Amino acid sequence: MKIIKIICVFLLLASCLTAKKQTKVDKKIEQPNIVYIICDDLGYGDIQFLNPEKGKILTPKVDQLAKEAMSFTDAHTSSSVCTPSRYSILTGRYAWRTKLQKGVLSGGDELEPLIAKDRLTVPVLLKGVGYNTAAIGKWHLGFKFVDDHGKALQIYDDKKVIGPPIGATVPDGPITRGFDSYIGFHHSRVMKTIIENDKVIAKMAPVKMLQFLADHTERYIEKAANKKEPFFLYLALNSPHSPVVPSEKWQGKSGMGAYADFVMETDDVVGRVLSALKKNDIEDNTIVFFTSDNGCSYPASKAQKLEDKYGHFVSGDFRGAKSDIWEGGHRVPFIVKWPGKIEANSTSDQLICLSNLMATCADVVGVDIPQTAGEDSYSILPILKDKNAKSDHEFVIHHSIHGKFSVRNSEWKLEFTPGSGGWSRPNDKNARKKGLPKIQLYNMKKDKEETTNLYKSEPLVVKGLTAKLQEIVNNGRSTLGENQENDVEIDIFKEGL
Repeated sequence: MKIIKIICVFLLLASCLTAKKQTKVDKKIEQPNIVYIICDDLGYGDIQFLNPEKGKILTPKVDQLAKEAMSFTDAHTSSSVCTPSRYSILTGRYAWRTKLQKGVLSGGDELEPLIAKDRLTVPVLLKGVGYNTAAIGKWHLGFKFVDDHGKALQIYDDKKVIGPPIGATVPDGPITRGFDSYIGFHHSRVMKTIIENDKVIAKMAPVKMLQFLADHTERYIEKAANKKEPFFLYLALNSPHSPVVPSEKWQGKSGMGAYADFVMETDDVVGRVLSALKKNDIEDNTIVFFTSDNGCSYPASKAQKLEDKYGHFVSGDFRGAKSDIWEGGHRVPFIVKWPGKIEANSTSDQLICLSNLMATCADVVGVDIPQTAGEDSYSILPILKDKNAKSDHEFVIHHSIHGKFSVRNSEWKLEFTPGSGGWSRPNDKNARKKGLPKIQLYNMKKDKEETTNLYKSEPLVVKGLTAKLQEIVNNGRSTLGENQENDVEIDIFKEGL
């Protein structure tokens, strides 16, 4: 085990040194603290500020954040499910360039983490310019649990979760991918297992998890504020993902059921994080990114009941939800606050993707990303400083739970699937039975609800967007620079799935 740890540390240091060698740092650039708050399965329509007509769940803390920040109304995750979107958030690269061509990782028994050992991540990038880096909460990017002899532990028994024992080691978790410290859990199915750095330290009832993460976040911020070095905090909440388990204090608060209670508790936790920054006098020198890893889960939220009984629409005006290629699967809340630098109560309708976070952080601290990293990441810092500035991010690629592709520009969205590409009806199997077209084309300026398929009347648009998607796939990057290799062969049509 000592040898394994030494190797991991050596590889991480090598990555950091490589990042330093290949990047140029502008010493005049200030180094603000950077905080990511990533909710789990929070729908665009779950934030009242973004969905004033159809949002009935009270979210006062995030609403206030929006009034002090810039809100994006056309922001997207790179996938409509968890693992791939988190990969792109941390690496600036689309996850469909990896072995993960559909679905998510199972949650603790993978042979290899999805983020390769030599892949530059946001925390490695920031460590190279003096940041302390911490991850708190959900990981779900793959690692193993091993015993004292390095033997992999089985955590599933005929699909039943048995979980690793206290004392088990995580040899390839967050602290081997750039984080100085970590406390949290891997995935909702093994959420009872608490991991600190590289050890399983406790078991915990899921209902206690959200407040546990909030408590640790407050303590980390207080401790970090007393140090001279800037910090990067990656806070990945477990809520409002299933199991939908609001704590006792929040049960019944909404009057609309457990999911609405859990959203309200999530909102309050966001408020606690923001209050901790203010209490420790670092609010003005901290950038806060608030978002979600994908859209809301219809089954977990009991979305139909929320619509019919309470008039709450988890995806706002958009079609679909988590898992889908339609907008509700990947259009998410995205709010950014940086006092004195970002105009308060401002809004941007520019098309962006959360893969842009890496390049944005690099731009903030004055670092150039190497050609071999951040292949799908564009800086949105110019937009943050001036809402009228234009982004270089012209095309965004979407991916559904079944690996179905979509390519989007400011006006058009082309979907390579006859149905939702996910769980919503009609799913692809039902769409094929109904004889629906193999592709869908929507004008997002006129039809954001994706109701009128224009693929027949706009053949040139279909041809142009298909060629653009294939080019982005073939080049191994969507940004300018040297072409890179994808990890596997990629089929953009995937008709058999």
